[in-house]
Amino acid sequence: MEICIDFDGTCVTHEFPEIGKDIGAEEVLKELVNKGHKLILFTMRSDRKKKKKDKLSNETFIVEENRLTEAVQWFEKKGIPLYGIQKNPTQRFWTSSPKAYGHLYIDDAALGCPLIYPENGDRAYADWEKIRQQLIENGILR
Repeated sequence: MEICIDFDGTCVTHEFPEIGKDIGAEEVLKELVNKGHKLILFTMRSDRKKKKKDKLSNETFIVEENRLTEAVQWFEKKGIPLYGIQKNPTQRFWTSSPKAYGHLYIDDAALGCPLIYPENGDRAYADWEKIRQQLIENGILR
């Protein structure tokens, strides 16, 4: 099964542009991969270069923002292989749609995704204990 995974609020807490704190995704994601499922990182993060102007010298310079690369590195550091990044690598053979194709999407913004609401008022994030239970109940993890 190909599973599209959001990053901020789903794999880590919401702290964009920084990488958020651990929320328990690692163990379940590794379990999914070990069961033969293929993970596709499907996030709003992107790598880009943008022009900035120095206010004192008025010179323009280029700043690189590697936010997508930082998310990919999170997976690499955790030893979680990705099948695709922002796209399903096989879909180019049968569609030109820019939407990543997956059998399942795990995203904190998805209707029905179980969330944890921090007491301090920070933004809610995915509840991986409940997600794991849903995956078991639906026969995706056994």
